[in-house]
Amino acid sequence: MRNGSVQHRPFFKVLIANRGEIALRVMRSARKLGLGVVAVYSDADRDALHVRQADQAVRIGEALPAQSYLNIPAIVAAAKASGADAVHPGYGFLAENEDFAQSCKDAGLVFIGPSAQAIAAMGNKAGAKEIMKKAGVPVVPGYQGANQGDEVMLAEAKKIGFPVMIKAVAGGGGRGMRLVADASSFPEALRSARSEAQAAFGDATVILERAIQNPRHIEIQVFGDSHGNAIHLGERDCSVQRRHQKLIEEAPSPAVTPELRAKMGEVAVAAVKALRYEGAGTLEFLLDPSGAFYFMEMNTRLQVEHPVSEAITGLDLVELQLRVARGEPLPVKQQDIRFTGHAIEVRLCSEDAAHDFMPQSGRMARWQVPDGIRVEHALQSDSEIPPFYDSMIAKVISQGATREEARGRLIVGLEQLTAFGVTTNQAFLLSCLRHPDFAKGEATTAFIGAHRDELLAPRADAAFDIALAGLLLYVTNPQAPAWRRGRSLAATFPLPAKIEIAGHVYELEVTRERDGSYTVASDGRQDKFEIDQLDLGVIRFRHDGVMESAKFLRDGDGLHLQRRGIPLAATDLTLAAPKAAASNGDGKVRAAMNGRVVAVLVKPGDRVTAGQPVMTLEAMKMEHVHKAGIDGVVAAIDVAEGEQVTTGRIVAEIGAG
Repeated sequence: MRNGSVQHRPFFKVLIANRGEIALRVMRSARKLGLGVVAVYSDADRDALHVRQADQAVRIGEALPAQSYLNIPAIVAAAKASGADAVHPGYGFLAENEDFAQSCKDAGLVFIGPSAQAIAAMGNKAGAKEIMKKAGVPVVPGYQGANQGDEVMLAEAKKIGFPVMIKAVAGGGGRGMRLVADASSFPEALRSARSEAQAAFGDATVILERAIQNPRHIEIQVFGDSHGNAIHLGERDCSVQRRHQKLIEEAPSPAVTPELRAKMGEVAVAAVKALRYEGAGTLEFLLDPSGAFYFMEMNTRLQVEHPVSEAITGLDLVELQLRVARGEPLPVKQQDIRFTGHAIEVRLCSEDAAHDFMPQSGRMARWQVPDGIRVEHALQSDSEIPPFYDSMIAKVISQGATREEARGRLIVGLEQLTAFGVTTNQAFLLSCLRHPDFAKGEATTAFIGAHRDELLAPRADAAFDIALAGLLLYVTNPQAPAWRRGRSLAATFPLPAKIEIAGHVYELEVTRERDGSYTVASDGRQDKFEIDQLDLGVIRFRHDGVMESAKFLRDGDGLHLQRRGIPLAATDLTLAAPKAAASNGDGKVRAAMNGRVVAVLVKPGDRVTAGQPVMTLEAMKMEHVHKAGIDGVVAAIDVAEGEQVTTGRIVAEIGAG
């Protein structure tokens, strides 16, 4: 291994080798310590908020991560050009890349993180498991051998026993991870995991682990310094996940007793001391229903969910990173750390939960965050969300004296947040937080899979939202008679309207009554609205004697509406031409998102059946399989591997035959 020492010396300007909300988060703590901050950006992020808020900013390449945020020489050169003398990697991208840490050191830059040796030892899942096994820590049975041949991997998977988990050795965040139920689906899952790992981390190596059923995902936050001190900051429960990526994290865990916390913390601190580890790190464990825990991996970086640990300890974890990197001893000892109250974080992602959490990109037409709750983000109205990076766009964090208080505050905060223009998982997060199993603290990693239909179910009064959307499209139409409060108006004949919401078309009739109220009729139902306010993107109205309000944004023929925290998008089809044939029935396979073609699975002349995979796109660091919509013969492949495509682009054509 390389020299394991961390380079310590005073530094005065920090380059943040990342983007978005984590770049702004690091800037905040750096400035608190009187440090200058430098941003880097790709072509896709030229106008991003983290670029505008930095003291200096340096372009490092084109939009794709491999050409920018994963480009080590470009980032080191940016540090030199800007006069930065330290580099903070944030999380993701190069945060756990030993070559990056070493390159910074070789260039005379202080890397704000552990040594390259520690990253190599613990950032690699296979190596970390071996170190933990030697230390007597229980680990999940699996295979982490050097022989990565397809036949060897399949044989080892059979030895372990299905279901097995494939994991990229170099990464985290669910990339390069696949749960495989049986031997027949193993080869394609292995190919896909390797491809995704290579794209996200530059390393296609994977390990295999037995899949432990229905565990809790528990992680311990640790810190070490150059003076031999090590502490833990308690646990976080990160069990609520989709695609093996965390959605909700909380501290402390409802399932961890003080005795178990002490035991897991002791194991984690012993590992930090044995490694002579410096900086922030997290040891991740699976906790089974019996109370047994198994080491999974160590993340040698700051975690996305670090704010919940900050909330219950009162410590600034980024500030601790900066101080340790300067060679200072940790300012607190284990016996000084107190855990107060409860904190919960949700990850707001630009994705469509109803369509297998498919990533979404585009323009955030309106962005408003609530007061009185912590929101980590790098957005503003009209921000562009590019398709090249992670789908997480913000984190909302609440804290309270009790778990129930924190949960209630988070629900209210999410209800008040406005994100119009790009589909997000806002409504899905609210469903998770309100679900009885989560409310009781009983959610495991199986939570979303077990309750998916409930979590995605429309609310009971969804028909009311349709009527309200129809009313808003009518009263905000430039051709409609202007609404005026408290005026006696002439009645109108019922006017037909046709709107589309979530792929469904609804036919309505809107009538302006003589008393100034409106009646919306649809499918045998009639809703009467008395509008009290209609301005600044807010409508206040009475319905069945109850006054309430909703936020909205009219955008051409489109409408964004949010009532009680649940957003929906509607399109006015009243005067629209009939739509073309649906993409799943005309034989044309269209790109479901902006992305890069990573695998073409068929060729012209191949016979395919409906539902058969034909192409894989990579978007927001995840792979998405596109399937044939009909039985037939592949007539044409319209793209090549490696090509970047836009949403709706025809990628393959299937003819009858």
